Amino acid sequence: MKHISILVPRGHTSVTNIEGSHQVFCEVNGILASMGRDPLFKVELVGLGHDTSQRNGLFTIDPHKLINDVKKTDLIVIPAMLGNDIAASIEMNKEFIPWIMDQRANGAELASFCVGSFFLASTGLLKGKQCATHWRFTNEFREMFPDVNLVDDKIITEADGIYTSGGAYSYVNLLAYLVERYAGREIAIVVAKAFMIDIDRDSQSPFIMFKGQKNHEDEPVKKAQEFIENNFQERITVDQLASNLALGRRSLERRFKKATCNTVTEYIQRVKVEAAKKSFETSRKNIQEVMYDVGYSDIKAFRTVFKKTTGLSPLEYRNKYNKQAVA
Repeated sequence: MKHISILVPRGHTSVTNIEGSHQVFCEVNGILASMGRDPLFKVELVGLGHDTSQRNGLFTIDPHKLINDVKKTDLIVIPAMLGNDIAASIEMNKEFIPWIMDQRANGAELASFCVGSFFLASTGLLKGKQCATHWRFTNEFREMFPDVNLVDDKIITEADGIYTSGGAYSYVNLLAYLVERYAGREIAIVVAKAFMIDIDRDSQSPFIMFKGQKNHEDEPVKKAQEFIENNFQERITVDQLASNLALGRRSLERRFKKATCNTVTEYIQRVKVEAAKKSFETSRKNIQEVMYDVGYSDIKAFRTVFKKTTGLSPLEYRNKYNKQAVA
């Protein structure tokens, strides 16, 4: 049997991640039993103390075991640690880190859900590896862990037995993936159908809402961002922005990339695509009308940029999010 340790951190944690993981892995044992097969998983909640308060006291979780009671485990599941201060959450739960490191050295695999990736990265075990997190917190993650290869669009990443998932309820996709890894495709399909999980979904791009990255102190870059956002209908060039700000092109591009984690061209594209998405969601305009509204004149170029950014074609996006337009 494989031993699974689902962490119960201190502070404000996703109870859904904890209970959902426990339910899915236990369901695998139930499915196997119905097929006359032995259980595959021993699933335990593992914490730093008993009666751990969650959701500001709304829930209390009493772990099966504390970390010192678990000498060997095969998979450690790290739920999302929520709250306004990620660094404080990491500090509050730092006692987990040496135990995680020891278990990893003894062959344990690791899985983090959503912003649980921040805690996983704090162990140093993600250095140089791909990682996913909630799309809302990609800038904060890159600032805290520049040595981790964060991929914005992925729902699941895997590297040497370390798994991460994207935002919020995409954790169920990683659960289905782990079930397939440990129990096989047949059982994973049964689990996916039982819990109505969209198995094999691999991108969170359709869900990303681009807000612009303004959590920096470079005022000329902020002015460039504001100009782009207020004039996205026009054809904007890097040279034009540099001239407006009395900066050299290279200087602007370097500062813009450092401040926003996007090149100027990428930022322009993302602002235009976000405007197009909102139009597809709320209006009855056709693809060409929206394309012209956001400053594109080449339908092929528009479709290419839109699909690269969202993972869907303009038509697929409109049909997904605008029932009136489809009708």
